[in-house]
Amino acid sequence: MRARLRVLGPRLERGGYDVVCLQEVMYRRNARLIRALAPGLRHHAYSGSVLLDGGLVVLSRWPIVADEFTRYPRTGPARPELLMRKGARIVTIATGEGELVVVNTHLSARLDDRYTAVLRSEFDHLAGRLAAFGPATPLVVAGDLNVSRTSSLLNGFLAAAGLRDVLAGDTRPTYRPAPDWPSPTALDHVLVRAVPRAGARLAFQEEVRLDDGRPAYLSDHYAVEAELTW
Repeated sequence: MRARLRVLGPRLERGGYDVVCLQEVMYRRNARLIRALAPGLRHHAYSGSVLLDGGLVVLSRWPIVADEFTRYPRTGPARPELLMRKGARIVTIATGEGELVVVNTHLSARLDDRYTAVLRSEFDHLAGRLAAFGPATPLVVAGDLNVSRTSSLLNGFLAAAGLRDVLAGDTRPTYRPAPDWPSPTALDHVLVRAVPRAGARLAFQEEVRLDDGRPAYLSDHYAVEAELTW
């Protein structure tokens, strides 16, 4: 992971991003590394003494004026994934155009039909938390939701939280095809509310060279790069 972060950090620094949401960063030392490699994104939000809460990191070019982590209910079958303490990191960012609420999240994997109830409880928990923000507040939910764009779970969450999918109708996978899953789906999403104009594309799909010359991909997922105007 650290070898890939050493490649990712300078790309984020050069990319001119205002806000970056990362999942599965896992350890505090990894968060410190990516911060050092992207100094232009000098404001950050994460918590946890060794293991990060939810493995989540938010980096911002603009000041973060509020930050909290909310953990999803611990339900469903016992599984190693529970060690990640999955949840959502909710930050309020003071941009040049006013405050923006950004929610970085990573939901549980749907390994089989038993996990439908797990995901539903997580979506319900998050929708309830977002209800604290007024409908006129620009808000973004970003991350690996582990459901496809056509999922009834996602559509129910969109309706409950008053969100819209920036990539609605785009069926391209965001998980990198692999021999054991040659035709994956779109699992990574950018959802918005009170953001009248938004567009997005997939990024970081290409192979890179690590510092030691080895070829690698930055992630088993693609990035979703969004441009929002409000």
